[in-house]
Amino acid sequence: MSDALGPIDLEILRNQLEGVAEEMGDVLIRGAYSPNIAERRDCSTAIFDADGRLVAQAEHIPVHLGAMPDAVEAVRECDPEPGDVFVLNDPFAGGTHLPDVTMVSPITHEAPGASERSGGPCKRDGRIVAYAASRAHHADVGGMAPGSMPAGARDVHQEGLRIPPTRLVVAGELRDEVEDLLLANVRNPRQRRADLRAQRAANDRGAERIDELLDEHGEELLTAFDAVIEYSRERVEGEIDALPDGRYEARDVLEGDGITDTDIPIAVAVTIDGERLDVDFSGTAGQVAGNVNAPLSVAKSAVLFVVRCVTDPDVPPNQGCYDPVTVSAPAGSLLNPEPPAAVVGGNVETSQRVADVVFAAISEVAPERVPADGQGTMNNLVIGSPTFTYYETIGGGGGATAGADGMDAVQVGMTNTQNTPVEALEGTYPLTVEEYAIRRGSGGDGAQEGGDGLRRSIRLESEATVSLLTERRRYAPAGRAGGGDGTTGRNLIDGDPVPAKTTRELAAGTVVTVLTPGGGGYGQG
Repeated sequence: MSDALGPIDLEILRNQLEGVAEEMGDVLIRGAYSPNIAERRDCSTAIFDADGRLVAQAEHIPVHLGAMPDAVEAVRECDPEPGDVFVLNDPFAGGTHLPDVTMVSPITHEAPGASERSGGPCKRDGRIVAYAASRAHHADVGGMAPGSMPAGARDVHQEGLRIPPTRLVVAGELRDEVEDLLLANVRNPRQRRADLRAQRAANDRGAERIDELLDEHGEELLTAFDAVIEYSRERVEGEIDALPDGRYEARDVLEGDGITDTDIPIAVAVTIDGERLDVDFSGTAGQVAGNVNAPLSVAKSAVLFVVRCVTDPDVPPNQGCYDPVTVSAPAGSLLNPEPPAAVVGGNVETSQRVADVVFAAISEVAPERVPADGQGTMNNLVIGSPTFTYYETIGGGGGATAGADGMDAVQVGMTNTQNTPVEALEGTYPLTVEEYAIRRGSGGDGAQEGGDGLRRSIRLESEATVSLLTERRRYAPAGRAGGGDGTTGRNLIDGDPVPAKTTRELAAGTVVTVLTPGGGGYGQG
C-alpha cells in the first residue's frame, strides 16, 4: 500500500471519516430518550486515532468538541483494552462539567487475512487503531438541585455525581453493577439509562464503520489519519502566518459567580509569531467560590472555536487545527481551577466570555474577520423536581459582521443546540409555554444591525425548582467599529426581576420569563 495519498484519495477518505462521526451523532440523537438530546441535540461525536489525536468530528457543540481530546487522553492513561467502553464526566480528568457525560471506546480491527500476517497494524492482537467518542448533556446527574446546575453551588460535589474514567463495558459485556451505581445517584434513572444506551450505540456504530473502512482501505486508512491532520495543520498555519505578528490584549468580566455579584475579570494576551498563535490568560481572576470556574479544557475549546472562525472555517476540524495554537492559564485561576471547585457554569457561561475576549483581542489585527459581540450567554434555564427535569439553553441575538446583519434568535459562540419545540416541551413536562417570540428591537444599531434576542415565558403546572445561569444582564453585548451595543437580557419570575444566577423553589402557576440579549451592531449607521 502507498505511504502517501493523492489529493483525490485524501478527500474521499476525509469525507468518509467525517461521515462516520456524523452517523454516530445521528444514532445518538435517534436513540436518546430525553428531549435535551433527542430534540435539542446537546451532544457531540468524534473519531480519534490510536494516539488520541482528533481525526474527524461531527459539527455539533464547540464547547464539547474542543475539550474532548482531553477525555480521550484520560482514558488512554487507563490502559484501555479491546471491547472496553469508558464513561467519565470529571471536569478535572478530561470532562467539562458534570452533566456532560462522555463515552470513549477503543477500536481494533482484524483485516481479511490478518491472521496470516505478522504484526500488521490492522491485526486484532490487542493493538488499538482508533477511538470512538461521544459526549451528551444529561438532564440530571444528581447533586443539590434538579438538573445538576445549581446557581449557588460552592464545590463540584454539590453539582452532581463525579465520574472519573471508569470501565462501563469490559470485553464487550456491560458491567451492570457500575451502571446501577451511576443510576442510583441521579434523578429520572430510567431516562438516564436510555441516554447512556444511546451513547453506547453511537460508539458501536463508529467502531463498525471504522472496521468497514479498514476492510476496504487497509493500512491506507491509517495513513489517512496522519494525512488529514497534516493537511489541516498546514492550512491553519498558513492562515495564522498571514496575520501580522504581535501581542494583542483584551479584557472583559463575568457578572458574578452566583455567590456574589462582584465582577470577575478575564484577561487575555494573544501573541502571533509566524505560524504560531499563543493565548495566555495570565491576569485573569483566581478561581472563585461559585460555579463559574472553567476547566482549562473548556478555555481551550473557546480559543479553538475563535481560531476556526477567524482563519478558514472550511478547514477540516481535527488535531491539525489545534497544533499551531497553545493555551495557558495559571493553576488555581478561573480558567484552570483546582478541585473541588464548582464548574457547572464555567462550561456554559465562562466559555462564552472567553470566546468574546479572544475575539476582541484578535479584532485588533483582523477587524474584518471578527463580528460584534453576540448575546454572550447560553441563558441556561433548568426546571425540575424529583419526577422530571427540563433543561434548555435559549437563543439570542447574533453579532453583526462587516458584511451582514446579525441573525435573530440563534445560538451563538460555544453552543450549537436547537430549541425544544413547544409541542415536545409541553408533551413531556408539566409546563406550558405562555410566550415564545422574537424580542424586537433588542439588537444594536449600525451599518449592519445586531440580531434580536428572544422572549420565552413558561408556566409551571406543578411545584418545581428553577435554576437560572445567565450572563449579559448587566453589561450589554458590545458593538464593533462604531456599531451600537445590543440590549441586555432580563430574568423574571411572575414579572419581577431576579438575579442573573439564581435557584428557587416555586409553586405551581408561577411564570418564569427569560428575555435574552440582542447582538451588537457593526459600523456606524
